[in-house]
Amino acid sequence: MNRTTLSLIAGTTAVAAITAFAALEGPAASGAAPKAAANLPVERTSLLCPAPSISDIADTSYTSFTPVTEGTTSSGTAQLQAAAEQSADGTGNSQTGGSQTGGSQTGKGAKGAKGAKKTAGQPVLTPKAPGTPATGDTSGSDGPALIGTADGRYAPGWTLQETTEVAAGTGRGLQGVNCSAADSEFWFPGASTSADRTDYVHLTNPDDSAAVVDIELYGKDGAIKSPLGENLTVPPHASKPILLSTLTDERQADLTVHVSVRSGRLGAAVQALDAKVGGDWLAPAADPAPSLVLPGIPKDATDVRLIAFTPGGDDADLKVRLASPDGLITPAGNETLHVKSGMTTTADLGAVTRGEAGSLVLTPTDQSVPVVAALQVLRGKGDKQETAFIPATAPVGTRATSADNSAKGSTLALTAPTATATVKVTASAGSEGGTAATKTYTIKSGTTQDVDAPVPSGLQGTYALTVETTSGGPVYASRTLAATEGGVPGFTIQTLPNDRGMVAVPRTTQDFSVVQK
Repeated sequence: MNRTTLSLIAGTTAVAAITAFAALEGPAASGAAPKAAANLPVERTSLLCPAPSISDIADTSYTSFTPVTEGTTSSGTAQLQAAAEQSADGTGNSQTGGSQTGGSQTGKGAKGAKGAKKTAGQPVLTPKAPGTPATGDTSGSDGPALIGTADGRYAPGWTLQETTEVAAGTGRGLQGVNCSAADSEFWFPGASTSADRTDYVHLTNPDDSAAVVDIELYGKDGAIKSPLGENLTVPPHASKPILLSTLTDERQADLTVHVSVRSGRLGAAVQALDAKVGGDWLAPAADPAPSLVLPGIPKDATDVRLIAFTPGGDDADLKVRLASPDGLITPAGNETLHVKSGMTTTADLGAVTRGEAGSLVLTPTDQSVPVVAALQVLRGKGDKQETAFIPATAPVGTRATSADNSAKGSTLALTAPTATATVKVTASAGSEGGTAATKTYTIKSGTTQDVDAPVPSGLQGTYALTVETTSGGPVYASRTLAATEGGVPGFTIQTLPNDRGMVAVPRTTQDFSVVQK
């Protein structure tokens, strides 16, 4: 290639670069006010589901749902693929699974009989078109972690729920988790290495290159030395469960786990299994913030435990209040909580809800110090207790979605901690039939309501609930699933943060006058 050709290419590239710059900056340079960013549907979504259970008698159901979103394309696909499983010592088994494209398929045949074992290579489910849930089942202890991707009309607000029933043994009861997007940092207040607990942190890598991660543990006295948690490698397209008790010899009832990704990105969740009081998934808490909301404590909770941690260099002093149906109240004996820097702090709130819906609201008493927090909730008494967790969460915002709901046994809790808000709740069509229904609710400032959520008419199968804030202040939400097995009140709670189905895209124009200057 001669020098003249190179010069021409260089000149053309420069013009293109300047034009691109002018396209973004042109309106402001000319004195015109910049145009507001447009909110457009996301075009691609990735979700990661951890391996569901270590129990041979586990029954797991999956539910996929995409809400109908205006402005999407008419095409798109959604697929789920089994991740390669890695044991806690880093060795892999050869377990892999098939993938399935959604397209315009209806998904019939993807759902097996309850408890039927999925055969190798068979997709756990086939996502259906937006507006209709798709379901699938697997059983036993060999269910793999799943890596899901959706694009086009399937992407905005895509939600995957993993729900597992375990009839007996450690962690018996109902366990549920929302499959989540990959990230680089996670906080889990509420984990444990006590003798009765078997806690795993599940790490799933969706990418083509290995991810390197550190797992840090913080107890009541501060950081716990754990060299085995440093510089861990998660191979590409693989999932790795790490048993927390193998990272330290210390046995502590309450820990905060910090997962920090050095390179790459991961999905992370903690499976907390108790030998006496059941177990559940502990989802990542919301990012550290001075004020937190933990929504949807069941009205019949028999014991509630608050676990908090501040990662900064300053102690935090928090005002503890319960958003009840009648307003904000202060729990007697737990008016405030002092959280020492770098140390996990707990508070036993007992049966704080006293038969009414409630959400915990934490605010600084004076200086604003970022905090992470979660609740461990017990229902039942004696040997029929069951456990669930409520991490601090982000508000619903424009829209949030909860999949895998039933006509009986699903409770939707809505909280408006700072200002009255209006919320629209839509029940989708059923996975096997039924017509969508919608209700609107007004949540008064400082209150929590367990709302009588709509149910699709003629419901067959399960359905999804989509929550939209239409006016007023921020709303926080959670959904409780309940099912009784052998007299034990099994339940699981998932928070409903914004589904990130929309993204702000700057409006741009071309301005060739920049080239002429």
